[in-house]
Amino acid sequence: MSLEELRKKIDELDHQLVKLLNERARVVVEIGKLKSKTDKPVYAPDREKAVFARIVEANEGPLPDRCLTAIWRELMSGSFVLERPLRIGYLGPGGSFSHTASMLKFGQSVEYEPLADITSIFDEVSKGHCDLGLVPVENTMGGGVIETLDALIDSDVKICAEVLMAIHHSLLGNCSLEEIEKIYSKPEVFAQCRNWLSATFKDAQTVPVASTAKAAQIAADEPRAAAIGSNVAAELYGLRIICENIEDIANNITRFLIISREDAKPTGEDKTAILFSTAHKAGALVDVLGVFKRYDINLTNIESRPSKKRQWEYYFFVDLLGHRTDKNVQDGMEEVRKHCLQLSILGSFPRAMELL
Repeated sequence: MSLEELRKKIDELDHQLVKLLNERARVVVEIGKLKSKTDKPVYAPDREKAVFARIVEANEGPLPDRCLTAIWRELMSGSFVLERPLRIGYLGPGGSFSHTASMLKFGQSVEYEPLADITSIFDEVSKGHCDLGLVPVENTMGGGVIETLDALIDSDVKICAEVLMAIHHSLLGNCSLEEIEKIYSKPEVFAQCRNWLSATFKDAQTVPVASTAKAAQIAADEPRAAAIGSNVAAELYGLRIICENIEDIANNITRFLIISREDAKPTGEDKTAILFSTAHKAGALVDVLGVFKRYDINLTNIESRPSKKRQWEYYFFVDLLGHRTDKNVQDGMEEVRKHCLQLSILGSFPRAMELL
């Protein structure tokens, strides 16, 4: 076939795709009507996971799986709007890595609400002002995020999903590399790019600010200034990407939690997050961990935070494999309660297997 014939074939296929996508959208509208009658949430993490799994299973190439899941993620974003517009709260301002993670997870069609701090995200979801919230919980280089752990202690929201995103830092500015006199970013970001900065700049001053998005805002208005932040921040604030991937360690991953007013149904590949405190006595934590071992419950993460109510008493945050409705998890939780002053299930949710 000639080039023109092949392009005509693509045009015909595009026409069929549009027709099929709109046919799918009409079914989504009917689903939205049924959900509104039963007060079911628009976002169902278990359904999302099942849809992506079927798309990957049906893929015979040559398109890679990642391409198709990206297409379907944006398609699902548009479907949310047809059912009922979703509002997602994230740690702002716009252009932050939380903003990037939110858009990669939920697409371009939902509403995003930048919030000043992590506590505000929990509050807005709890009050129903936001349908969902995205909060950072741990980083491979920086460890646990204290603000999120503390908010989980005091809030009644549930964890319904998790997101893993590789963090890549870029040097952003509207001047050349040689002209840069000041570089703005968060202190943690400077630490993650220390070797690159020392090898690249001799005289440029590094100026710490509250967020990478704030750094981009400043750099956009100040001559001979640059910022270290995300590519999304460059687009939002009219900056040029001078250098990409300037972090010293490439394997820098942040895990985000999606919070809602209810958790997710089981998928077969799930995690459950719990919060507990033990009596202040020798071996109390060992007794709890022993229960998990007896019931063959695999723990993937454990963090501790001091209690604000009593001195020398601690809360423990644990992620374990399995759903709260699984029999071994239910039986294990029942026995664990006997060794705890308090135990709360923060939510069960599909396990994130890939990076966004």
